[in-house]
Amino acid sequence: MDVTSTGATSGTNTGTTAAAAKAATSVASKMNADTFLQLLMAQLQNQDPTKPMDSTEYVGQLASFSQVEQATKTNQKLDSLLASSFLNQADAIIGRSITSADGLTTGTVQSVRVTGDGVMAKLTDGREMLLASGISIS
Repeated sequence: MDVTSTGATSGTNTGTTAAAAKAATSVASKMNADTFLQLLMAQLQNQDPTKPMDSTEYVGQLASFSQVEQATKTNQKLDSLLASSFLNQADAIIGRSITSADGLTTGTVQSVRVTGDGVMAKLTDGREMLLASGISIS
């Protein structure tokens, strides 16, 4: 029995398993509601007409579809609510003085724009500062 080759094989399998897990995670993160719907429709179109899908399984898949649809709508409403909150916050700081969390950047807010990361304040000297925790407003 060769212990060295067993260790090498085990290490290779571990690396392969880790790579497979990483690939699976990558694929799962790219899946969305549209992917789910495409898979469901493909399954329904390609089922054997002489052996249709079990009705309980079909109802379960329709329930899953409904959950995905509701989650999508909830996310859209939350995004809208968050953007509204950002705009209210932005309106309140125009013309006010802000200081960064580290105290190195200070200035008066000239304009504000909402980005995917949050509210970005443009100072009168042209610099920009993301409004995040630790910012002082006066």
